[in-house]
Amino acid sequence: MRDAALLLQAMGGADPLDSTAADLPLPDMMTALKGDLQGLRLGLPREYFVDGMDQATETAVQEAIRHCEKMGAQIVDVSLATTRYAVATYYIIACAEASANLARFDGVRYGRRADHATDPLDMYCRTRAAGFGPEVKRRIILGTYVLSSGYYDAYYLRAQRVRALIRDDFKQIFSKCDALLAPVAPTPAFRLGEKTADPLQMYLGDIFTTPASLAGICAMSLPCGFNGDGLPLGLQIMGPAFREDLLLRVGYAYEQSTDWHLRRPARPWVGQGGAT
Repeated sequence: MRDAALLLQAMGGADPLDSTAADLPLPDMMTALKGDLQGLRLGLPREYFVDGMDQATETAVQEAIRHCEKMGAQIVDVSLATTRYAVATYYIIACAEASANLARFDGVRYGRRADHATDPLDMYCRTRAAGFGPEVKRRIILGTYVLSSGYYDAYYLRAQRVRALIRDDFKQIFSKCDALLAPVAPTPAFRLGEKTADPLQMYLGDIFTTPASLAGICAMSLPCGFNGDGLPLGLQIMGPAFREDLLLRVGYAYEQSTDWHLRRPARPWVGQGGAT
């Protein structure tokens, strides 16, 4: 956590050469590394603790929450009703943006160019077929679809409206508490390559992480245990936009009072094929 604070202190702040960088004062990240959570209100969004969650994950996260309470935090029950729309909204917007942003990689302006093309159209097709992997191609196709004539309003525009609702939901919640605690995913981390044959299941694993991305708020994950197979379990901390210092305070206090970040099970990430 100290390393993350040092890096953020060096990288953060306004950049005169980056038009997208926010021109806001940068807090002292190292000062944020305090030893306790006294005076902080930490919310538990009930939509993140759902029926059917992996038992080891729920147990580890609940123990982490009780640990934060012992360190002086006040635990507050809250509700984020728009959570159930987050995955669908995220993948509509993310795929649309991928389709638009990757259109420039056509073999003419950016990126690689395929050889042995017979004409410009053949060159475009060969270049994009060889230059993108299956997951990128899948997102480009989905994004092109939702941006196409007749579907833009029904999908992309509606998703942007839902995104605004999700952002407002978080804004209201952060008027009641300082930060949120939740699982990173409803299951343990899956082994490398385990979900590649079922992308839908892989997408559904993002149900607890996509809301923060859509709302433009801060979020971080910390190890909070391992299941019986030695697979890691994650605790997620979310805070208001530009409050990385608050997340570092919570994360540092939890990290320093536990030792999950120091434990290393024997190769739990190896799949059936044995490749790491």
